[in-house]
This record gives sequence, structure tokens and C-alpha cells, in this order.
Amino acid sequence: MEVKIGVQYAPRELVMESAQTPAEVEQTVTEAFAGQNDLLTLQDEKGRRVIVPVAKIAYVEIAESARPVGFTAR
Repeated sequence: MEVKIGVQYAPRELVMESAQTPAEVEQTVTEAFAGQNDLLTLQDEKGRRVIVPVAKIAYVEIAESARPVGFTAR
């Protein structure tokens, strides 16, 4: 699953592939925005952690990433 995080005053968004389900990521983001945490912490598929201060987050986009394998005709 692909997660994109827009950070204020940053020219690019953070993009990561997560092994978590969309519901788990949404719950983590919701808890962070509800004031339970000052930091949003997510883990990618390789075990790396992305930590972003909640006050600097512009948006979070959660998307199922169904990547085609090989060559496909569209």
C-alpha cells in the first residue's frame, strides 16, 4: 500500500510503501491528528520508520498500490 505525506514548506511529498493495512494507517494518522501523539510514525515494507511532526503535516494520502507486472496494454 502506498502512503503519501505532504509536509508544509517542503517542495516534495514523502512517499512510502507500507505493509500495514489501509485501516491501520488511517487509525495511526487519526490518533496523531487527535492530539494523542505529537509525531506521526509509520513503518515501510523494509522496516524503516518515517517520523513526521504532526504540526507540519499538510495531508496524508492512502492508496492501494496495484502495480502491473510486465508489459501491459492500456
